Amino acid sequence: MQREKRLDLIEQVGEEILTREELDELLSTKKYPVAYDGFEPSGNPHIAQGIMRSININRMTAAGVKFKMLVADWHGWANNKLGGDLEKIQTTGKYLIEVWKACGMDLDNVEFVWASDLVKDDAYWKMVMQVSRNSTVNRIVRCSQIMGRSESEQLSAAQILYPCMQAADIFYLGVDIAQLGMDQRKVNVLARELGPKLGYYKPVCVHHHMLLGLGEPPKSAADTIDRVIALKMSKSIPDTAIFMTDSEEQIKHKIKKAYCPEKVVHENPIIDYARHLLFPKFKTINIDRSQKFGGPLELASFLELEEEYTSGKLHPLDLKNAVAHYTNELIRPVREHFVKNPQARRLLEQVQSFKITR
Repeated sequence: MQREKRLDLIEQVGEEILTREELDELLSTKKYPVAYDGFEPSGNPHIAQGIMRSININRMTAAGVKFKMLVADWHGWANNKLGGDLEKIQTTGKYLIEVWKACGMDLDNVEFVWASDLVKDDAYWKMVMQVSRNSTVNRIVRCSQIMGRSESEQLSAAQILYPCMQAADIFYLGVDIAQLGMDQRKVNVLARELGPKLGYYKPVCVHHHMLLGLGEPPKSAADTIDRVIALKMSKSIPDTAIFMTDSEEQIKHKIKKAYCPEKVVHENPIIDYARHLLFPKFKTINIDRSQKFGGPLELASFLELEEEYTSGKLHPLDLKNAVAHYTNELIRPVREHFVKNPQARRLLEQVQSFKITR
């Protein structure tokens, strides 16, 4: 595959790339660069963590990237997820892998790596110590948003350690590309700054879009990253998130109630679903509506949808009905997997029995 095509695929993933020039050089010099992302196993994943994650990874692997998915069980433990019960966190990690299996993720080019294996190596902790020694407490606290915390919260000592571990993960895994969400930007920038100083390297960062929650956006936020975090889909607000095990009825109910102002595409979660989930998975989107309201409509691209919607030719309710239908089609194979596969079903039942903690 030509470098330009590889670059285009990765740019479809990256809402921000640090930097495009460095990425271009990497693709020129390395046929199979390595990227990673990490996830705290902390409960039932929503559609951004499931479907959108698989879409992005598949784009990366199609560009010749080998991917390491870090199951960040020790990070979740440090962050007191699932009440700080490491065994439950690890069970949830196994459940997440089953979700990704059923999502159509390109598992031939994905390696699952567990943080609990990294921590067995003294060399890993040496890297964590190097990051810690070369960072101030204030700088690390500013990274707290990567774990869903704010600088004003009273953080535990383990939570202070978390960003140092995450920065060290990059160098220990030897990845060329840190491919995480925009909400992980601060620790990736820290790694870029510290890498050359510590004798390592400066990783390329590809920060993907954060899928919007279904509720009305907040009126304001302090800065761009804070607003991204305020807008993103969150498990802590379940009515504004579609989960990977939601039924067809639940999906329809949530999307019907979703914020979707007429003619407005900016910060419109239904439009966001169409752009980042549906068009990457389906060649066309069909809008089923009566002749009274214009008849059936076939859309072959997001640009066509955007034009129809901003002009007022496509009503929010018709769009919602179509998005609910296609979203359910994305999730259907996952639901079926957990019905048909006994091992996966047992994991789901265990995770559903766990008390979710922030």
